[in-house]
Amino acid sequence: MQKTKGFTIIELIVVIAIIAVLAAIVLVNVTGYINKSKNAAIKGNMATIMTNAATFFDSVTSYNGFTASTGFTVPEAAIESAGGDVTKTTATDNSAYCACSALLTASDVTAGDTYCIDSTGAKKQTATACATECVAGVCQ
Repeated sequence: MQKTKGFTIIELIVVIAIIAVLAAIVLVNVTGYINKSKNAAIKGNMATIMTNAATFFDSVTSYNGFTASTGFTVPEAAIESAGGDVTKTTATDNSAYCACSALLTASDVTAGDTYCIDSTGAKKQTATACATECVAGVCQ
């Protein structure tokens, strides 16, 4: 009787199936971590907007033109590249500003959560949509 060396087709299929299941588990976890890091980038750039707004206000004593300045547009572009979408408002007399962005779903963020900052120093994560969260230059 002659013995052959090697694996049977069933053994190979079982190994491939195990690898596929493990890869699927890793992929789900990695996606969550990627969204979490993008949310951190969004929040960090929103903090940059807040710092730039304080500097802008100190030099001009108004927020008139701030949302068109590079102090706002550069972090705004970074937020959008991370998957956010910035909504901005200013008070009618340009004495206050508000900026809000949607966050990506992750382990610490539910679907539809937003992050809002304003000229009073408020920084808050909420489930309210940006259109109703950021009104007249103030986070609601």
